[in-house]
Amino acid sequence: MTRDEVIKVIITNILDNLEDIKESEIDIKKSMKDYGANSLDVIEVVSNSMRQLKIKIPRTELADVSTIEQLADKFMQHLQ
Repeated sequence: MTRDEVIKVIITNILDNLEDIKESEIDIKKSMKDYGANSLDVIEVVSNSMRQLKIKIPRTELADVSTIEQLADKFMQHLQ
């Protein structure tokens, strides 16, 4: 799976969980909180994305992730 495909999975889950956001508005260099996500929204997006990608990452490893891009990179590390 490519990094772009991983980003697409994350963005799809963001669009499914957050209201009033268009895909064209999403900048992967920003955090989900920049788009109005609360902590439960973030957990939902991360959990659903991991389920779709069939990976499991301990929450402690995700603590330093702040942007969508960093989340994609973390997922890529676990896909290899």
